[in-house]
Amino acid sequence: MLSNMACSLIEHKRITTTVAKAKALRVYVEPLITKSKTDSTHSRRTVFSYLKNKHIVSELFRDVAPKVADRPGGYTRIIRTGYRLGDNAEMCMIELVDFNEIYTAGEAKKTTRRSRRGGSGAAKTAPAAAPAADTTVAEDEIQDAVVVEETTEEVAPAVEETPAVEEAPEAEAPEAPADEEKKDGEAEA
Repeated sequence: MLSNMACSLIEHKRITTTVAKAKALRVYVEPLITKSKTDSTHSRRTVFSYLKNKHIVSELFRDVAPKVADRPGGYTRIIRTGYRLGDNAEMCMIELVDFNEIYTAGEAKKTTRRSRRGGSGAAKTAPAAAPAADTTVAEDEIQDAVVVEETTEEVAPAVEETPAVEEAPEAEAPEAPADEEKKDGEAEA
């Protein structure tokens, strides 16, 4: 079972299974990925003895190994997805870390993220740069306030367009003189 799951993981880069099977699969497949970093006949034969599928072995050495060459370990990620409906088993998704574009793109953004507080390293090395960061924060707050004012202005014309509601009482206005005529008629009688 672990051999088949490892083949599926290498082929599809992500599979859904129970948490217990995913933890067992991680222990099974990570040493194989480590062996695939050195492309030799011996390591190919060793990996083939575990996987028993030559197409998957060639994909492991051709596609997966170059991507994980600089990673020291931790080639898989387990993401829990909830519980299965039938037997309430805890389900998860196990995937190869370097093949998920969403997480790898997010890590690149994380390195360039700036804090609004200015950071402790920047304040110690350049004290003159800290006030400039504070003015930038103040400008950002001013721009946020302008955006809030613009949104309130957009709401105000919607309130001014309510005269359509006022036109409805004018339609009832012709009925009022008829009532007054009846009152006049009653007064005469």
